[in-house]
Amino acid sequence: MLKRSLIILLIALLIFGGLFGLKFHQISQSAQAFNPPPPPIVAVTEVIQEDWPSTISAVGSFVAVAGIDVSNEVTGIVKAIHFESGQTVKKGQLLLELDASTDRAELDGLQAELRFAQVRFDRSAQLIDKKFVAKSVYDQNKALLEEAIAAVHTKKTLIDKKLIRAPFDGEIGIRQVNLGQYLAPGSAIVSLQKLDPIYIDFTVPERDLSGVKINQQITATIQAYPEQVFTGKISAVSPAMDQDSRSVKIRAVLGNKMRYLRPGMFAQVNILSQQPLKVLTLPDTAITYNPYGSTAFVVVSGEQGLTVQNRQVETGLTKAGRVQIVKGLNQGEKVVSAGQVKLRNGMPVTLDDKPAPGEREGQP
Repeated sequence: MLKRSLIILLIALLIFGGLFGLKFHQISQSAQAFNPPPPPIVAVTEVIQEDWPSTISAVGSFVAVAGIDVSNEVTGIVKAIHFESGQTVKKGQLLLELDASTDRAELDGLQAELRFAQVRFDRSAQLIDKKFVAKSVYDQNKALLEEAIAAVHTKKTLIDKKLIRAPFDGEIGIRQVNLGQYLAPGSAIVSLQKLDPIYIDFTVPERDLSGVKINQQITATIQAYPEQVFTGKISAVSPAMDQDSRSVKIRAVLGNKMRYLRPGMFAQVNILSQQPLKVLTLPDTAITYNPYGSTAFVVVSGEQGLTVQNRQVETGLTKAGRVQIVKGLNQGEKVVSAGQVKLRNGMPVTLDDKPAPGEREGQP
């Protein structure tokens, strides 16, 4: 019985061993017949050095060269309004008139007193030479005349203050008063802003102060007109440094004939330097941007031929589709500019004889 069991077990082992050997032979033949896929073809570019205009970037806010809320100096009731909201006005133009009928009536009385004082003084002046009046009477009449002149001048000044005029050229805002309204001294009547030229105020950090000079050119862009670039010049640099932020306040002046720029608008400011900045650059398509940092695939030559190395890089300024390489790459290194999705670190590659589509500049 034991001998029969051993024979059956031996036969089973021979059968299974034969089947396993046959399957292993088939798998070996299939593996030998299988060819690995060729290395992926990628477009490459070279890290080059360029001369870029040296700029200092900042965020600024526009400020009117002259901007006030027009108000009244004396009390009164609005008699006439001589402007419309949004109107452009000239310096000295009449904007608003307060009722001055009572003051004009009082002025008529004061002018009558002035005429009488003048006659009395003239008579005294004629008689004092002949010793017909005392010197004290002459002095008294002279003082009364001067007092009458001052009273008339004071009343005329008061009447003139009830005529509210534009103190400078500019644009009127929204009217804030109505006819018949009583105005206490200092009441806001309307906003007046001088918009051409216009100031822009911004700050630069302490480290960039050496690159800022009076009359240096700046450019500004705003969200309202993103395609428009506004130019101006630095007009003032604050002599004091802010101790909290370690930054200095800068003011530039820009032309604004089209009135695109308005006080309170924010703008992106670039200060242009005459000294170009030498930078290493790559097409922005060669950089892979990730939450943990930017990377690029560098083509290296080794025993296995051409392979790629995934390298961490630090980027800086961007311009016309190219990005500044601050750290991580050297001039002349070849970097994959198209096809990074199919790559992994250390993978062999084949170089395309054409640049990336974005760099062909009309090539087929």
